[in-house]
Amino acid sequence: MATVGPSTASTQPALPSGPAVFITIPYAFILPEILCGTWVWILVAATSVSLPLLQGWVMYVSLTSCLISLVLLLSYLLGFHRNSENWKVLDSLYHGATAILYLSAAVLQANATIQSEDGPHTPLYYQLNSAASFFAFLTAFLYILHAFSIYYQ
Repeated sequence: MATVGPSTASTQPALPSGPAVFITIPYAFILPEILCGTWVWILVAATSVSLPLLQGWVMYVSLTSCLISLVLLLSYLLGFHRNSENWKVLDSLYHGATAILYLSAAVLQANATIQSEDGPHTPLYYQLNSAASFFAFLTAFLYILHAFSIYYQ
């Protein structure tokens, strides 16, 4: 008789659910993504938003990404994935697309920061825009890291 090798389902790592989400890479990046993205949204909202076309996109990307990531985190915590392989694909596609969108938002926020140097409330708005740029690039990096970590898992 031929020996049957291990099935492919047993060699695939299980998707975390419950508190294990916070200690399993790359899923542990979701909470920092949400927190840094929230800081981007708060810091941009604290300025006068003198460049609505640029900073409107930053606000849209940060708020939408924050909400979708929060729903994704809750679905992992509650175990909605039922260890389906499709969730890895969904997670990877979402984080990859969001990384690209966040990188574009970070560049636009950096441009808004440069343009805010000569504004009426120069020191305060420049500092808020600088902090928003920093957190936007940090959040983009976290999304990139998450997307590649899933891909190479």
